[in-house]
Amino acid sequence: MDIWDSTRLFGGMSNPIYAIPDIHGQRAMLEEALARIDHDGGRDAKVVFLGDYVDRGPDSRGVIELLMEGQAAGRNWTILRGNHDQLFLDFLDTGKIHNARFSNPDYTWLHERLGGAATLASYGVLASEARPNHAEATAAVPDAHRAWLSGLPYYLELGELLFVHAGIIPDLPLGHQPHEDLIWIRGTFLDHPAPHPWLVVHGHTALKRPQHFGNRIDLDGGAGWGRPLCPAVFEGRNCWLLTASGRVALPAP
Repeated sequence: MDIWDSTRLFGGMSNPIYAIPDIHGQRAMLEEALARIDHDGGRDAKVVFLGDYVDRGPDSRGVIELLMEGQAAGRNWTILRGNHDQLFLDFLDTGKIHNARFSNPDYTWLHERLGGAATLASYGVLASEARPNHAEATAAVPDAHRAWLSGLPYYLELGELLFVHAGIIPDLPLGHQPHEDLIWIRGTFLDHPAPHPWLVVHGHTALKRPQHFGNRIDLDGGAGWGRPLCPAVFEGRNCWLLTASGRVALPAP
């Protein structure tokens, strides 16, 4: 697990941490978000990606390649796992397109709401619920992409902040959190009003825009549905959104 010295990190509130929420195949939006971070904090800035790099958008392959290239070049990036990344990996490994966590039991990963077909299309594979084309997909997706997906961590704890894709089970020690809940949880976490040991920074549940809830911040503004991808910057527990015109505070309620 990528754990950093929180004393060095937050000493004097001078070392900002940047976060990018759910990208969902939107490579052009990702490039713009990274440009804003470079402008605000430089190319050595610490960036945490909150998962869901694939599905729905037009260029899941391009997103994965950009992230892999950045890591290979030594960028100070921590790239967390999301449920859509796991769905893609599960399909590649087993051909599975169903999941008990789907909100509608009739959905599959290749349903238009989930967007798996768009991911496979970015690799040149035409797939549908009736014809998943698993063999063609496993041949088309580079082994390096599968290995990269399988190695993504589930969370990052940095001092007063916990970065995770979906959330946590309240009051359960971090080391006991089931991996599936870290990438899928909603109700029990979203409805919990009391403070957590950290300010939890997450995505997964798409809103019209990022929002601070006091004990957590949901940064998923719905890029998977075509809404803007807005990165955030943290100095301690203080948060700003990085907009086209600069930092905009995201205060606690």
